[in-house]
Amino acid sequence: MTIPIPYSVLDLAMVTEGNTPTDAFRNSVSLAQHTEQLGYRRYWLAEHHNMEGVASTATVVLMAHLANQTKTLRIGSGGIMLPNHAPLVVAEQFGTLATLHPHRIDLGLGRAPGTDQLTANALRRDMKAVMDFEGNVKQVQQFLSKSNQKSAVRAIPGEGLDIPIWILGSSVESAYIAASLGLPYVFASHFAPAQLFEAAAIYREHFTPSAQLDKPYFMPCVNVIAADTTYDARKLATSFKKLFLGILTGKRQKMQPPVDPDSGYIDPLEEAALQQMIKFSFVGDAEKIAGELEIFLRRVGADEIMITTPVYHHQDRLRSYEIAASVLQSMTV
Repeated sequence: MTIPIPYSVLDLAMVTEGNTPTDAFRNSVSLAQHTEQLGYRRYWLAEHHNMEGVASTATVVLMAHLANQTKTLRIGSGGIMLPNHAPLVVAEQFGTLATLHPHRIDLGLGRAPGTDQLTANALRRDMKAVMDFEGNVKQVQQFLSKSNQKSAVRAIPGEGLDIPIWILGSSVESAYIAASLGLPYVFASHFAPAQLFEAAAIYREHFTPSAQLDKPYFMPCVNVIAADTTYDARKLATSFKKLFLGILTGKRQKMQPPVDPDSGYIDPLEEAALQQMIKFSFVGDAEKIAGELEIFLRRVGADEIMITTPVYHHQDRLRSYEIAASVLQSMTV
């Protein structure tokens, strides 16, 4: 039996050139409401720090704001970076969110700091605790469990609530952890494509059923930039490419306006290096996107797909998600 593949959103609350975090947050609300109407299942917010062009630093605060502005979307973290947070605080914060918005909150947990080393040092707790990602995940699980009621330390609210926990990853190490804990697994193939297929295979092969999940559930995240014509999509993608090139070269900045894609705006050698990072990016009109996504989903065997659309103009972003939804509605798992 085949069913339509669920499709979801990853948002970084990007701050574009000439705009402010206030504009980014306003756009996030607009996008969340728009994608809710288009049938997207989840709307997750990433945690990043010390990046002028990314405003999703206080992920939980922004999640609360978006949950208040929507009705059916599952609002989640993509993810909460555990090196930066004590497990009890995570359990309390998400317990509060889930109490305010029952059965609508997802807790995605990551093992990286989501920033550069200097900023990571400013954020981090005790280094011994930081390095034990699997142990920290288990602590979060314990604080959220009904069995924690007799513990000396309790997460209230949080204890006993139905808050799905997801493991985020960009390498095979996270695949082993997600499999051993029996948790759903999200892979960041939108910026770290190299180990996608190996990680997916490891996760499925080593999966151990848990109280939360009885069989593997795998969701890759990819870049999708869709427009009414492929040329228009390629033009929109110039902003995205310049943004990622800045990450590669250490020259980070706010997202820049798009330019003519055939203007030689990027050096061919830089383009080749960049493609290694953004391999799973789908750029084009509806027909092109449909063909490429169908092949990708068949290869990776996704149970759900999460897409992020880093473009400069908000209206172009809204339109891209419209086209993506129209394409994904006809695809099955």
